[in-house]
Amino acid sequence: MKIAIDAMGGDFAPREIIEGAKIASGKLGDLLDVYLVGSEEIIKEFSIPPNFEVVDAPQIIEAHESPMEAYRKKKDSSLALGINLQKEGEVDATLSAGNTGAMVAFSILSLGRLSGVNRPALATFFPTKKGHTLVLDVGANSNVKPINLRDFGVMGSLYLEKVYKIKNPSIGLLSMGEEETKGGKAIGEAHNLLSNVNINFAGNIEGHDILEGRTDVAVCDGFTGNAILKFGESMVDFIISHIKEEVKSSIRTTIGGLLMKPVFKSLLGMVNYEEYGGATLLGVNGISVISHGKSTAKAISNAILTTYKFYDLNVNNLIVESLKK
Repeated sequence: MKIAIDAMGGDFAPREIIEGAKIASGKLGDLLDVYLVGSEEIIKEFSIPPNFEVVDAPQIIEAHESPMEAYRKKKDSSLALGINLQKEGEVDATLSAGNTGAMVAFSILSLGRLSGVNRPALATFFPTKKGHTLVLDVGANSNVKPINLRDFGVMGSLYLEKVYKIKNPSIGLLSMGEEETKGGKAIGEAHNLLSNVNINFAGNIEGHDILEGRTDVAVCDGFTGNAILKFGESMVDFIISHIKEEVKSSIRTTIGGLLMKPVFKSLLGMVNYEEYGGATLLGVNGISVISHGKSTAKAISNAILTTYKFYDLNVNNLIVESLKK
């Protein structure tokens, strides 16, 4: 697999991005060709393996920039050139830990959609009591139609089954209640559509069902998914910082904190995004993976390994064939 990596995207770029690419390259060997896209002058300050290719990009898209403004004005950015390499057939996939909205915009507008896909969806994992649940969409579409929610369910099912080897994954439709009548007309229509496709549809689920791990996939519109994602991330930070303060408040709580350290470590492992590394934009005519802005080398490496699975199994072709049926 040839992969273009936005070396300038993310809070710890380019150091952690480059290190993550080196780790993944060490694991995949000849199965991986890396193209680091970014300021050649800055990238070459680091130790770059001889088998890595550096593609110079004079512009950088900042995290706060408007996606559409970036699309119009920053065609020579590291993110844009990475996507363009894929569009021109020079690489098979593009990965960035930079501006999520810009990555979605460039991917959809430059690569286009897969045949039969009306709206691509950004898919990422949420920790649950039973492991993890794939939630989509978490930010690519603020407004969707029932048929889009049906497609999200089909794509999510295939993604888990092929890439993560989960047999017959269950699909839940996020709503205000379990009853088919809850959630309004659009949710009702989506429920009917999902009930009539060849996937393991478990019906409507509520917000708390995600953390319970009731289904393997949770389907929702991008506005709702993104709100849940951002709230969940902030809640984790809130709880961890509060525990740290409480542990330091007295000798007794300090001793208790030391005794509970293995429990805290296990909890942090459950909510650690580094294990999966990135969110996949399902439904685009290519492979676009978006990593967390705070990604470390470990997260980038794992994102590349997941991207390789997606590429090797030709998941996009499977999605197209499934939607035809």
